[in-house]
Amino acid sequence: MARKKLRWDEQAEALREELGITGIPVPVERIARALGAQIRYSPLDDEISGMIFIRDGSPIIGVNSLHHVHRQRFTIAHEVAHLKLHSQELAASIHVDKTFRVLHRDEKAAMGTDQVEVAANQFAAALLVPRSIIDAEFKGKTFDIDDESPLEALSKKLRVSKQTLEYRIRNLEQA
Repeated sequence: MARKKLRWDEQAEALREELGITGIPVPVERIARALGAQIRYSPLDDEISGMIFIRDGSPIIGVNSLHHVHRQRFTIAHEVAHLKLHSQELAASIHVDKTFRVLHRDEKAAMGTDQVEVAANQFAAALLVPRSIIDAEFKGKTFDIDDESPLEALSKKLRVSKQTLEYRIRNLEQA
């Protein structure tokens, strides 16, 4: 029996298909620009990963230039998710993401329970880590639980953090 496809998988896959993206690492900056977004890198407080806002009708994604490139790629994907999933809210204000969790600066959002932020994280992970890649790399294979080298190798190939890859795998297992 085929695994249930996640809504985020379908949307991320459709976006990659629409833009003709078939390889890895997924060119997340190209995706953002194809959606009309400008990307601006600036040094920000360490707790701020990125933000998205609309200026003169154009989305602008701000990325913390002090963060690791893998985190920057996830930040861009996360903000692309807001652009695709939450465009109505973007028109009204600036959305600042503290470690990918905060949309509205309240306790619920800070704890990662804000469903808007959870959705943006799931979409971002699905965009950067296609299900087909996980299946090709891990399906039917046995691994030593203490050997992280397969995860590290794949995260390097995908240009994502090991934590992003683990997050994605956990979400796929729960589907």
